[in-house]
Amino acid sequence: MTPLIQITPFRALCFALTLALFELITYLASDVVMPAMPQVVTDLDASPEYIPHALNLYLLGGVLLQWLIGPLADRFGRRPLLLGGCAFFCVACLATYWVDGIELFNLLRLLQGIGLGFVVTVSYPALNEAFSEADAVRMMALLANIALLSPLLGPLVGTLLLEWVSWRWLFVLLGISAVAAWFALYRFMPETLGVERRDGSRLAFQPIHLLPLLAGYAQLLGNRRFVAGSAALGLIGLPLIGWIGLSPVLLIHDEGLSKMEYALWQLPVFGGLILGNLIINRIADRYPLTSLVRVALWPFLAGLLVAVVATWFAPSVSSLVLGLSVYALGLGIGNAVLYRMTLFSSEQSKGLVSAMLGMITIALLGLGGVVLAMFGAGASLQAFALASGVAGVLALWPLSAVLRVEAVPA
Repeated sequence: MTPLIQITPFRALCFALTLALFELITYLASDVVMPAMPQVVTDLDASPEYIPHALNLYLLGGVLLQWLIGPLADRFGRRPLLLGGCAFFCVACLATYWVDGIELFNLLRLLQGIGLGFVVTVSYPALNEAFSEADAVRMMALLANIALLSPLLGPLVGTLLLEWVSWRWLFVLLGISAVAAWFALYRFMPETLGVERRDGSRLAFQPIHLLPLLAGYAQLLGNRRFVAGSAALGLIGLPLIGWIGLSPVLLIHDEGLSKMEYALWQLPVFGGLILGNLIINRIADRYPLTSLVRVALWPFLAGLLVAVVATWFAPSVSSLVLGLSVYALGLGIGNAVLYRMTLFSSEQSKGLVSAMLGMITIALLGLGGVVLAMFGAGASLQAFALASGVAGVLALWPLSAVLRVEAVPA
């Protein structure tokens, strides 16, 4: 693996691992707190209906400033923006220790989500600018593999930590981890804009002009391949996001499982996701990207179908988790590939493209999670499986558009 910018392979590796660390922390911020949410709403005198809001507001926070973060990263560089975003995330986590009401808790969850926006809008383009296509797809898959340990291990870690500390200290620990990530970013992250690359070229900084900025976003919204890819990324991940947000309600509140049992049931789902990422890492350079997406559709759809049918005839946690695990395998195979295809579907600056891509994707995930909760996906295992199946079917429309348009050069 040779980076496209002039840094040593060792620094390139440390750079990628540091991005993974910050991404892991930002995703962990959503997952590690989920087993504590029944206690959070109790301590703050709130209804159990607020439990999934901890995740949904966090995701929506990731959308708030992406429209601005991307252009700022194009103007001032990836490095200073990511350092600033990491510091902001740290402060928002530490402040949660002093909350005394669910309203302030929800506000801070929204602000913490902005850190997720920096990951999506700044770190992903920096990675794709630093490595070739095949290496970037591999690194995206490996980064996702590391970052996805958060929903795999997050509930387990959260459950274990809650045996020793209160949920308030969970946020303190997240803040301390963010401080460590900041120092690692400061040491290892190179700037990918305005520096000479190995081929002698330079990726230029882009000035910020409001009207051209709005015109750029409008042009992206007119790009069928980009819009379809962004919508597909949001919809294919919706069953997983719904599971993260609603599984505390389904398993702890409704099924009466312990926090540890709840955490253990996350393992097969996110194990399937990680397995999919490992598979794509091995085959990324052997097949065209469109072929990889088509391959991913088989376990994606089969898993959702199994979840619907199995919970209909034999409703149980095991039948639902079986289907979701197969679905997650397909998601792990296709997600990084689809992101790469969508990011490079436009000639616009990658900061602008990634900002709009992140806004559409995370908005669909956050709002989709709210819609799932509103329409009763958390009422029963069967209801959740059916809602997930509907989301999967809806994802087929933009996915088919991506594959159809990709076959004809834009």
